[in-house]
Amino acid sequence: MADGTIKQVNPFSGTEVWTVPGRGNRPLTKPSVDPTPLGVHDFTHRCAFCAATPLATPPEKARIVRDGEKGWKILRNLLPSQLDETQAEFRRVPNLFEIISYDYWRSNYGFEMDQETTDRMERYLADDAGRAHVLEIIRTRLRAAGQSADLPEDELLEQMAGAFFAGGHDVIIGRRHFADGATHDNHLASSGALTPDEHYAFIALTIDAIADLYRRNRYAPYVATFQNWRAPAGASFDHLHKQLVAIDERSVQAELEIVQLRNNTNIYNEWGVDYAGYRNLIIAENDYAVVTAGIGHRYPTLTIYSRSATPEPWLQTPQEVRGMSDLLHACHAATGPDVPCNEEWMHQPVDLDLPMPWRVNIKWRVSTLAGFEGGTKIYVNTLSPDNIRDRVVEALYRLRDQGEIASGIRIATECSAKRNSLRYNPLLQ
Repeated sequence: MADGTIKQVNPFSGTEVWTVPGRGNRPLTKPSVDPTPLGVHDFTHRCAFCAATPLATPPEKARIVRDGEKGWKILRNLLPSQLDETQAEFRRVPNLFEIISYDYWRSNYGFEMDQETTDRMERYLADDAGRAHVLEIIRTRLRAAGQSADLPEDELLEQMAGAFFAGGHDVIIGRRHFADGATHDNHLASSGALTPDEHYAFIALTIDAIADLYRRNRYAPYVATFQNWRAPAGASFDHLHKQLVAIDERSVQAELEIVQLRNNTNIYNEWGVDYAGYRNLIIAENDYAVVTAGIGHRYPTLTIYSRSATPEPWLQTPQEVRGMSDLLHACHAATGPDVPCNEEWMHQPVDLDLPMPWRVNIKWRVSTLAGFEGGTKIYVNTLSPDNIRDRVVEALYRLRDQGEIASGIRIATECSAKRNSLRYNPLLQ
């Protein structure tokens, strides 16, 4: 507009966003007030997700550990006595308070756990420490809900143990609560504080969990995957973790896109990367993925698109996953650990016959929706796509020079993203 107001409409969702001039230079965070010095105990025992308290969570389904200097290996279904034999960089555990419960699947669909999961549960409960662990987790859950936990052990196990082995809501937990070298409790270990190699392990275990949830629940056409960082973004723990939830329908956003996709299978190129390229909103790329400043989002957003011709992340090559991970990590590093943000994954639902590229939105939760937005469904975003690009590009150049992000990332004017940069569309191969 003539006064500098920028009006945006997201082509995939129809969301309308205005950016008002003069607000883009505001700081995104406020300095911590009176941070508390850390003791040795804080690095390993700060919360239920910390490395020294593995039995504070439901039974671990899998962990990823270092295999030599540069490799990674996933270990599965360990007993309590085996947890200290390796150092888990990331762990996959059931969520204690599921969004969609195990009983939901059993009651509505007649879901039954598969034989492998049944054998695993029986093995865990036959172990004295395993049985005691599950009983304690069940009682913790009941007490938190204000219910009586004073029931016979066999009854508790029969009613509730299955949710901790065959449930469809999992959490991927990082090892560190605080960043390496942290001195005060405001120095948290965010995604951007990981090394690129550690972040790849984080992504690899997450993708492995998505595939496993699909494999074990035939009633789930979609697994929602997301990360809430810091309380304003919905995090209940200031400890790095992702969440995965198997759901019994495609997401609302996916349904909106499918209608458009049936008319034009190239929308992610044309409306996503191509348009961003024409407006100089490409932020960074490598051979496997590309980052753009998001358009028409309620919050300032970075969108990372996979360039793989394979829409399903779990079927992509390690090189393709690593390329996506490197850009995702770089975006978090450029954002900084003090900015509350949501990381939202999108991929092709397993029952869809149209290719949709794997892509991730990082949304900076730096504003609060209020009456204007609620009444008009027009959202005021403090940062325009140009503001977002400039902030992130500047940070990426600095981080790359310091060796804190992957060296193979090409930034801004170094990028060569062009029409049909995404290779997911079979019509373009």
